[in-house]
Amino acid sequence: MSELSAMVFAAGRGTRMRPLTAITPKPLIEVWGKALIDRVFDRLEETGVTRFVVNVSYLADMIEVHVRRRIGARATICDERAGALETGGGLVRALPHLGTAPFLVANSDTFWIEGASATMTRLVAAFDASRMDALLVLAPTVTAVGYDGRGDFELGTDGRLSRRRERTIAPFVYAGCAMMAPAAVADPPAGAFSLNVAFDRLIAAGRLYGLRLDGLWIHVGTPAAIVEAERAIKASAP
Repeated sequence: MSELSAMVFAAGRGTRMRPLTAITPKPLIEVWGKALIDRVFDRLEETGVTRFVVNVSYLADMIEVHVRRRIGARATICDERAGALETGGGLVRALPHLGTAPFLVANSDTFWIEGASATMTRLVAAFDASRMDALLVLAPTVTAVGYDGRGDFELGTDGRLSRRRERTIAPFVYAGCAMMAPAAVADPPAGAFSLNVAFDRLIAAGRLYGLRLDGLWIHVGTPAAIVEAERAIKASAP
């Protein structure tokens, strides 16, 4: 792949992170001395991404200034100040800037400690457009740091995904990073919608696949979770 693009979602309000997000957008909150969004940029750059699209809405000016300083001319800002479009709607608006080839998508607070291999590099290598429209990075639900949900997906032996069954805990949670083809959001709903709408369509078509994270996923959703995240980073240090 000659040029690799990435969509970074940075338009959310981060309501669970209050009061910190009253004056600081969640992507700029620091964990162990580095802004969350910079940790994402680090991973994407290591994977070979050369073109970045970042959507902004809440406290947009602060994020835009930060992105311009960090990424410079390689970044395109998708302005959602008039109203956030959620992940699905934001991706649809960004498509003209991402090109026609498969691209990476990442939440601006996507955060994990790598295992033996680089997860995003594995993700790009494993994507097969003949079989899939989206390949999601999945973290084991029970070992995720700072996560208390019931998980999202079950992973079939062929790599295809299905949704968590009712009244169960799914073995895997979406880790906020994926490789996608533009076809993943074909014929989208109008306006704002979640990428979960697209994921469910792809499940029905047998085109949604998963890749298990080789590492430790850290969910930084609340101020208290920052302490857990920094404890995990310290514990992983050589």
